[in-house]
Amino acid sequence: MANIISDETIKYVGILAKLELSQEEKESAGKDMGRMLDYIDKLNELDTSDVEPMTHIFSMNNVFREDVVTNGDDRSRMLENAPQQKDGAFKVPRTVE
Repeated sequence: MANIISDETIKYVGILAKLELSQEEKESAGKDMGRMLDYIDKLNELDTSDVEPMTHIFSMNNVFREDVVTNGDDRSRMLENAPQQKDGAFKVPRTVE
């Protein structure tokens, strides 16, 4: 294990995460972080010079649909359910004085 995490680093990460760790949990977290960094080092050994950068594993183009109005401007039908209405709009209790 080439990557050894210091006690200060574990303490700092615990503070950032707002965790209170026992000594046993700190040791376990240090080992876990070390294994993660070792794995990252192993991944860095891979030759990715021929790999095209991508943002997603699937080829995706614009996935957004066109914004098309389907219900139209049917104000009278919308206002049928209004408990109160005024001048073609919903009337609601005043909330700001």
